[in-house]
Amino acid sequence: MTDALAGYTVAVTAARRADELGSLLAHRGARVVHGPALRILPLADDAELHRVSRGFLAEPPDVVVATTGIGFRGWVDAADGWGISADLLDALRGAQLLARGPKARGAVRAAGLPDPWSPESESSAELLEHLLERDLTGVRVAVQLHGRPLPDFVEALRCAGAEVVGVPVYRWTAPADVGALEDLLRSVCAREVDAVTFTSAPAAVALLSLAAELRCREELLAALRGPVLAACVGPVAHAPLADHDVPAVVPRRFRLGALVHSLCDELPRRAPVLPVAGRELQVRGHAAVVDGVLKPLSPQGRTLLGVLAERPGRVVSRRELGQALRGAGGSADEHAVEQAVARLRAALGAPELVQTVIKRGYRLPFEPVADAPRCARS
Repeated sequence: MTDALAGYTVAVTAARRADELGSLLAHRGARVVHGPALRILPLADDAELHRVSRGFLAEPPDVVVATTGIGFRGWVDAADGWGISADLLDALRGAQLLARGPKARGAVRAAGLPDPWSPESESSAELLEHLLERDLTGVRVAVQLHGRPLPDFVEALRCAGAEVVGVPVYRWTAPADVGALEDLLRSVCAREVDAVTFTSAPAAVALLSLAAELRCREELLAALRGPVLAACVGPVAHAPLADHDVPAVVPRRFRLGALVHSLCDELPRRAPVLPVAGRELQVRGHAAVVDGVLKPLSPQGRTLLGVLAERPGRVVSRRELGQALRGAGGSADEHAVEQAVARLRAALGAPELVQTVIKRGYRLPFEPVADAPRCARS
């Protein structure tokens, strides 16, 4: 049986845990393209984090919000480096402890603090709702930031009367290798990848910003609104794309494994299995699946098969196929089309899948059954 992601190319924009995500995708058969959109800078020597931490020793917070596991651990490690970790944990111990998700919750417990409350949805929205259930007038709230400010979250607390202190444990900055991200961006714009994964909102913002800088943001948005699937680990990561009307698949559980599982469901679903010439044919990103067997295709072969599969059963003229080849960087004359079709038939291992219609062009001999979708109009 063909792996769920075999024949698809998936772009990974993550910096942290990129290897883990790439391995999960490759294990399901995907071809992985990596271009980190960001780089995480720990702030162990940052004066602002040091100042905030020492401030809590003198005036402990009433509420502590841990948003990420790596961030909370980094905070404790930085305090340990300054020789104040024991005092800081004592200052935090008497506070109401909240964690956005299980990883942040685990980091709080690992630091020796009481088990914090955590929302079942793992969302900042539910965490905020829980906080706002109490009177926050004059309440000192420490919010551990996760790579960027949380203006809406913080503003809502301040409007409720809380004194909010941000804890800037780490920040995002440009990747060390911008060239890899530029290559990824060009591949997305050229529709050479089938999906792009985002594990943080700053990564989505960084890709959009780079596209604007390189004057291809509209091309990027058109690709992400069309054939290239955006896959986000959660609604926070999706938010910058949603602001530009880019849809995305978002798993119910905000985990890398769940993200990969969602891709395994969604990408094949977008490419229906067609009954053609007594066989089952599915067109994937850089391959076809014939009767459950993966058939790798050249870029020209994938272009031709994609055009034919858009209108199964209908004749596509040599001229139209030639125009499609020209758009893919190939030759457009009639002889070039005939040669490309011959190579496509050989790659599929089933010449009958691409039928010649004399003096008219080529077609996929579509054989729909009663409950199959109707073929598109030509």
